Amino acid sequence: MTVADFETADGGFQSPRAKSKEAERGAKKNAARAGLAEGKRTMAIGGLFSSDMAIDLGTANTLVYVKGRGIILNEPSVVAYHVKDGKKQVLAVGEDAKLMLGRTPGSIQAIRPMSEGVIADFDVAEEMIKHFIRKVHKRTTFSKPKIIVCVPHGATPVEKRAIRDSVLKAGARKAGLIPEPIAAAIGAGMPITDPTGNMVVDIGGGTTEVAVLSLGDIVYARSVRVGGDRMDEAIISYLRRQHNLLIGESTAERIKTSIGTARMPDDGRGTALMIRGRDLLNGVPKETEINQAQVAEALAEPVQTICEAVMGALEATPPDLAADIVDRGVMLTGGGALLGDLDLALREQTGLAISVADECLNCVAIGTGKALEYEKLLRHAIDYDS
Repeated sequence: MTVADFETADGGFQSPRAKSKEAERGAKKNAARAGLAEGKRTMAIGGLFSSDMAIDLGTANTLVYVKGRGIILNEPSVVAYHVKDGKKQVLAVGEDAKLMLGRTPGSIQAIRPMSEGVIADFDVAEEMIKHFIRKVHKRTTFSKPKIIVCVPHGATPVEKRAIRDSVLKAGARKAGLIPEPIAAAIGAGMPITDPTGNMVVDIGGGTTEVAVLSLGDIVYARSVRVGGDRMDEAIISYLRRQHNLLIGESTAERIKTSIGTARMPDDGRGTALMIRGRDLLNGVPKETEINQAQVAEALAEPVQTICEAVMGALEATPPDLAADIVDRGVMLTGGGALLGDLDLALREQTGLAISVADECLNCVAIGTGKALEYEKLLRHAIDYDS
């Protein structure tokens, strides 16, 4: 053994035993660094291919939130199919199917499998959920996803079971349900875990959810089966009665989103819109004009139903929580919150401050996704069937 065998980098000397120990320590450090790097790579891969998702299975639109990625799908809850040999064969789902509404031949049907927030056609809803799951993940996942779905507060046990079974049959390994008002409040950024009263009004396509929340749970909630679809029906019915004009769902929705208002315009007329439909007197196509005053008259009944639901919730709220609501006001979420002057109509009836959420269309999906992200914190709000 030469002196060079004992010489260190700084010119000093060390014994063979010391040199052996230093080599061992260096090997351990290298192994630790390698393990940390591998762990980071594993976490990155796990996040990239995370399959857990939250679904806002709405009457009008379905939104899908993937854990760690946010909302990555927003499509109409519409399915087009034809029946062959007694079986329904799906032709289109989502945007493509919505284009077919009211325009299909006798051999094809385009339907909404969701009605008033719950499943109306079990088989078609299952196919729709499968389609959206495949579209979201594009076959890049390694396991079945865990899925959380929001449901109306007023859904019956049978309706909840139907939603859960459809999600499980569509490929989920575990299906959880969260009440829609809680999801909407979380998505709107309301501090529902605080010991204070928070009131949320979620106006969806099929239902309106009115709820008072405190300490992360529902104190009082009421679900009324009035929403965007009922408003469309009210417009169709009004034009049939007043103008002898028959229009389709798509035209009614365009009227609602373009010039829809919950209050009579100050000038008694408001903005006008040209629409087309079928004249019921002679059966030929016809074009006519409708203004905001007429739309407000058509929507008076569903708007009043929503106002009455809010008033009923305020009457049933405990006094201390009611005092908090006076300070905080009421939060509107859902697509129906975009109806013109709806916040003013509610303010006139309740005397409270009414706010519209920043992302009112996506609040429920965002809130359901946050419940998935922070499942341990919000586990009491999620119902997993044991």
